[in-house]
Amino acid sequence: MRFNILIALACTGLLTSFIDKAEQYDVCIYGGTSAGVIAAYTAAKMGKSVLLVEPGKHLGGLSSGGLGYTDIGNKYAITGLARDFYRRIGRHYGKFEQWIFEPHVAEGVFNDYIKNAGIPVLYEYRVVTAEKTNGFIKQVVLENSSAPSPRTNKTIAAKMFIDCSYEGDLMAKSGVSYTTGRESNSTYNETYNGVQLMEGHQFPDGVDPYKIPGDTSSGLLWGISKIKLSPNGTGDKKVQAYNYRICLTNDPKNLSPFRLPEDYDSTRYELLIRLFEAQPDKRALNDYFILSKMPNHKTDINNRGGFSSDMIGMNHDYPEASYNERRAIIKKHETYTKGLLYFYSKDPRVPVELRNEMRQWGLPKDEYVDNGNWSPQLYIRECRRMIGAYVMTQANCEGREIVNDGAGMAAYTMDSHNCQRIVVNGMVKNEGNVEIGGFGPYPISYRSLIPKDTECKNLYVPVCLSASHIAYGSIRMEPVFMVLAQSSAVAACMAIDKKQTVQQIDVKGLQAYLEKNPLMDGNAPEILLDNDDAKHVLISGDWKRETSGGYGASLLMTEPSDAEKKVQFNPFIVAAGNYAAYVYFPKTTNASTQTHITVYDGKTAKNIIIHKSEVRVEGQTSGEWVSLGTYALEKGTKSYVIVTNKNADGTVVADAVLFVPLK
Repeated sequence: MRFNILIALACTGLLTSFIDKAEQYDVCIYGGTSAGVIAAYTAAKMGKSVLLVEPGKHLGGLSSGGLGYTDIGNKYAITGLARDFYRRIGRHYGKFEQWIFEPHVAEGVFNDYIKNAGIPVLYEYRVVTAEKTNGFIKQVVLENSSAPSPRTNKTIAAKMFIDCSYEGDLMAKSGVSYTTGRESNSTYNETYNGVQLMEGHQFPDGVDPYKIPGDTSSGLLWGISKIKLSPNGTGDKKVQAYNYRICLTNDPKNLSPFRLPEDYDSTRYELLIRLFEAQPDKRALNDYFILSKMPNHKTDINNRGGFSSDMIGMNHDYPEASYNERRAIIKKHETYTKGLLYFYSKDPRVPVELRNEMRQWGLPKDEYVDNGNWSPQLYIRECRRMIGAYVMTQANCEGREIVNDGAGMAAYTMDSHNCQRIVVNGMVKNEGNVEIGGFGPYPISYRSLIPKDTECKNLYVPVCLSASHIAYGSIRMEPVFMVLAQSSAVAACMAIDKKQTVQQIDVKGLQAYLEKNPLMDGNAPEILLDNDDAKHVLISGDWKRETSGGYGASLLMTEPSDAEKKVQFNPFIVAAGNYAAYVYFPKTTNASTQTHITVYDGKTAKNIIIHKSEVRVEGQTSGEWVSLGTYALEKGTKSYVIVTNKNADGTVVADAVLFVPLK
């Protein structure tokens, strides 16, 4: 009888995961986001067998899904393979490094990482269950994302697991504590968490929320919630708005015109008409979208103002929704966004200036070619957040609490998009937007990447990491996710080699490994000299230290003067060889039209003049690296770079110097 039951179960597919022998790997990475790719590459370069599981069809997550205008914060915080990614992007465009790019170029770079390391990728599979024994995940069961059936389930066993998904599904299935939404300010003694009614991306006063203006009985316009405004700092389960980072083109040869989308409903945009009426002086698309230009006549379009690409308040159920429910939420966001573009280009109520400008744009034929030229990746700005061994908070961002077990750095503004659209004093208002900066790079605790010891011993969570809502708003940037993923993967391999749990890792050993081998290739690391490095930087004359706008925590600045002033950067060359030298030029007001620099290779001094016109700063960055040439440098401390105020006719900056070993 028992044999017959087993045969019957097997025939129905219900026993598949038990009959199929689990595939065995050292490291299983869940989520082919930018973080997932970097984690997989790192573990493979450390000699481990790796499987990368991606529920969709593409690698790179949002970094290949439209977010080409990289949210950086401060380049100093972006290290290792994350920095290498932007260097590879730069090589594609003929530059040293580049932080703005087309989606297909980014995906190509991510695919190269996987191909070069020979990493198997399991596309279109998602986690169903995680089996845990004595605190260790032993194996996970995966189902086919596009056609779920027990018959096609796969069982994956691994020594270490890394959840690099935006949703934290593997973390949740593993029984690890997490939260969603916003904590109250009192939870972690913060000031910018919970409910926040601020001016950013807001409606001007006086915009009526009712279908018939002034008539409360007529009901609210689409997109406005009936919920009452809670006191400032109140916690809730509301999630900051999602959107698509929209890639369009105005190249007629590559342009596919906007078409009437399925389920189009112009009433969704009635509130936008009222915003037009309230802002008669705003008649450019850039007044209603952040329209950032990408290479080859393309865009990365983001939300701006009171009514834009953010679908405010329509994602609150997403974190805990089933896969089918999430698919429906994603589809609604796609319909809303495509409908918004169509509305701008076609509806006669849209001001003619805006209509005409939108008609110059369309979907690029050479992007997302298997998805109707539309990004397959919704911007999941925030979903689950682990409650791990340490919780990053506002105090960490602002430097009031500094951890000594850093596994990476962040530097972006504490940033939350709006969470709800409500009625306040008879007017429509958005609530939840926070944009608070003014601080430099800060370390992210290793403990924020791992669960509590009592919950799981072989899992890393570098994307849905342990942070409060407002701290996560600063950390949640794609370059930072890549940095944390590399750290997680190195630590996972260390744990395997030493037969340790994730909680037992020697963090100082991890930090030393990452510093010595940042590109996972065994080659000598580049040498970075920042102006704050007192051991290797000599300052002569009166230079003013500024704490914003530079590379790292500060920069040095001086004005024209008859007195000679100079800053000398003295590298310690670990290994003799050929090095490419660079100097960092931040964007500054009244910059000198020329900067005199001397490079000494240990034998010969070379005088170089960098003209202001040669410095091309692109993207969301404080400045750019400018080449000083290539030099054969001896081991030791003979070489140096000097920045002077010679013949300056404006502000001169001394910030950072970089020596990159040439292979």
